[in-house]
Amino acid sequence: MTGRRFLVTGGSGFLGINLVRFLLRHGHAVRSLDIAPFAYPERDRIEAVQGDIRDRGAVDRAMAGVDVVFHCAAALPLYGPDDITSSIAGGTRAILESAVEHGVPRVVYISSTAVYGIPDHHPLREDDRLQGVGPYGKAKIQAEQLCRAFRDRGLCVPILRAKTFVGPERLGVFAILYEWASEGRNFPMIGSGANRYQLLDVEDLCEASYLCATLDATSVNHTFNVGADQFTTFREDFQAVLDCAGHGKRMIAFPARPTIWVLRLLEALGASPLYQWVYETAFTDSYVSTDRIRDTLGFGPKYSNKDALVRNYRWYVEHRDDIGTGTGVSHRVPWKQGVLRLAKALF
Repeated sequence: MTGRRFLVTGGSGFLGINLVRFLLRHGHAVRSLDIAPFAYPERDRIEAVQGDIRDRGAVDRAMAGVDVVFHCAAALPLYGPDDITSSIAGGTRAILESAVEHGVPRVVYISSTAVYGIPDHHPLREDDRLQGVGPYGKAKIQAEQLCRAFRDRGLCVPILRAKTFVGPERLGVFAILYEWASEGRNFPMIGSGANRYQLLDVEDLCEASYLCATLDATSVNHTFNVGADQFTTFREDFQAVLDCAGHGKRMIAFPARPTIWVLRLLEALGASPLYQWVYETAFTDSYVSTDRIRDTLGFGPKYSNKDALVRNYRWYVEHRDDIGTGTGVSHRVPWKQGVLRLAKALF
């Protein structure tokens, strides 16, 4: 596969830039499509197309001459419902239609375990019922439906349902934990923290994505869960970050139900950095079976939950002076802490 051209949608985002670097290390030509500028040191080593995935003209320009697409671009849950639906569902339709018209045989779609909603059993398997929570989860289900429809038209469309992924350069909501840990503060959690909450290192996600892009089409043209194999409880895994910080601080439990009602109110008022799917699942078990991807593709993740979180935290400490104080709604910038910034003094 060396020398082939890959298109990465959302190439300026957290997963996108990690995939770009992964592909460059493997000797491939890379093109990025993103609404944001590609402002990385690798700028001169790739072809960057700046445009919206909802703009068919931009999609067609980016699609011309590529061999495989990694479709990562999506509006995150902190965007408005219309933007979420149009970018995830509408953008996916544009990517798939353009791939067919340009003769691109394979599109690897990065979905999310958010499609399972708030389930009543674990581990979750790929044939379990889909019941997305909020506009993001519902739009991901719509996008997957489109992917399956295009499979029926002969396109190879592997779907990766990824757990929440972290690793060097991941900020977003995790920047709150890292900031508090580095400042020597305890950290609040919803409920006792005894629930098992699976994560995923971004490097492992890149490896799984690459297998879907390079192995035989008959093997990969399916839907796969992907997450860490090694994880303990929410309290224990996130405590690893506080232990790494070295201030002797602890995870502090808050009763789940009252906390949820407060967070719902704060979200409605625009005063919380947490959206529904995060706070509705943070105190419950949340893990998927990875048997299918292991048995079918031979994939096994290298990093545990603790490894991924601590790897990300160490990157944060090393680069926090470069991060600045700006905020936004992507995974590569800190999210606004809202009332949590006022509450920080209590911890």
